[in-house]
Amino acid sequence: MPPEGWEQTLGAGALLGIAAAAIAVLLVLIIRFHLHAFVALVLVSLLTAVATGIPTGSLLEVLTAGFGSTLASVALLVALGAMLGRLVETSGGARVMAEFLVDKFGEKHAPFALGVASLIFGFPIFFDAGLVVMLPIVFSVARRLGGSVLLYGLPTAGAFSVMHVFVPPHPGPVAATEFLGANIGITIAVGLIIAIPTWYVTAYLYGKWQGKRIDLPVPEILGKADDAGIENPPKFGTVLALLMLPLVLIFANTGLDALRSAGTVQEDNPGVVALRAIGATPVALLITLLVAMFVLGTRRDVKGSALEKTLDSALGPVASVILITGAGGMFGGVLRASGIGDALADALGDIGLPVIVAGFLIAAILRVAQGSATVALTTAAGLIAPAVAAGDFSSVQLAAMTVALAGGSVVLSHVNDSGFWLVGRFFDMDVRTTLRTWTVMETLIGVMGFVLAWLIFAIA
Repeated sequence: MPPEGWEQTLGAGALLGIAAAAIAVLLVLIIRFHLHAFVALVLVSLLTAVATGIPTGSLLEVLTAGFGSTLASVALLVALGAMLGRLVETSGGARVMAEFLVDKFGEKHAPFALGVASLIFGFPIFFDAGLVVMLPIVFSVARRLGGSVLLYGLPTAGAFSVMHVFVPPHPGPVAATEFLGANIGITIAVGLIIAIPTWYVTAYLYGKWQGKRIDLPVPEILGKADDAGIENPPKFGTVLALLMLPLVLIFANTGLDALRSAGTVQEDNPGVVALRAIGATPVALLITLLVAMFVLGTRRDVKGSALEKTLDSALGPVASVILITGAGGMFGGVLRASGIGDALADALGDIGLPVIVAGFLIAAILRVAQGSATVALTTAAGLIAPAVAAGDFSSVQLAAMTVALAGGSVVLSHVNDSGFWLVGRFFDMDVRTTLRTWTVMETLIGVMGFVLAWLIFAIA
């Protein structure tokens, strides 16, 4: 949000030029001069705020608002998820899960198995939380079978991404359905029809291809692999139940939220309020962590200081991920507060294209300009809502239009997107490699999703 009482006087062209220059400077500082990403992001965020005319007295407020709002959504999830992952790893649970997947699907199809599992987990679980919980399994499979971690990591990350982008009850598509008047049940069906083949082509096949081209070792960010000689590892069913617990709890929240939006359940119902609170992602992960501490720790005679050290060992490596992700949110927040998104929206609001194409392009440009997929999707949906209301579209066409806009909101993830830094740091990739892999994959996801949505729109 822009500072109270301040209005942007620069035009869309000037603001877009400042944003482009800021991104270029950021890339040069990190890639050419090897400045630490956290420092570079904070520095460029400050310079961008000054260049766009944000009042000096409001600079700190704008910077910390973007940083703090990102940390509010990311820090708890990453920290709790990392501790849960560390318990699963050190107890031998990740190895048990990896061995089960490899035995059932075969070594050749292990990346496919990881991706399918992530598609299922990704239905109610948000992208960042799901990825953190699945990483120990991904790393364990990669260590056992060898090869680049991208071979296993990209299909997994891509699965969570397509579900988060295209399928309600995730917040972006839910908000877009409300703006466009789409039926949420039909949107879920259309989203799944589009998300599954899109994942197969742009994440699974693409991940296999990049895994052969770019050889990245398994990172040690969640701890070293020291589970080979563990006695009494947990059973597969125990590990699966622990991974399913946050799935069930979060589904209680997201599912009820979708029903509330549709008017099926009353928001002030005490039972609904309680279930939504328990199913809030940080609370669900906390509950799961407490259960895991007992099942994978105390019950296996790992308790007291030993259990505390295990949990503590998970936080140090992810501190850098959390801070850099927060700084990426700061940069995106500055771009939003400066009015770049609003200026672009005004300039692109009437460009004479078919409404579904215009919506996709507006969402894509807003995504590139300010980083947030949710902001890009909701803004684009709000802009084209009057045209949609004036048209005669079927319920399937409205759902397809929602998914098309979602495709635009995910393309070209780069340095102003906190997800870019989250994935890059977890897979221990430098900025150049993250652009070559994650950015390309997200763009392929968005473009293919849009093409499939447009096809459904045309034949509906």
